Amino acid sequence: MNGPDHYREAERLLQEAESREEPDSRALWCLEVAKSHTALAQVAATALDFDGREWVEAAGRKFSSMSPILPG
Repeated sequence: MNGPDHYREAERLLQEAESREEPDSRALWCLEVAKSHTALAQVAATALDFDGREWVEAAGRKFSSMSPILPG
């Protein structure tokens, strides 16, 4: 799962939590897991600011010697 995937999953979980008529254990679980996906998306986005191959690949991008932050 890459940064954009984490972001989309966080959005999906937030929508599910908001769709509940009343806050319940499922809504609270969705909110907690959404927080984790949000943090992982932020880490992936921050990693793209570095030029290292490992960081670029860890962020779900393919490393290219011409431009390490462009999708491969």
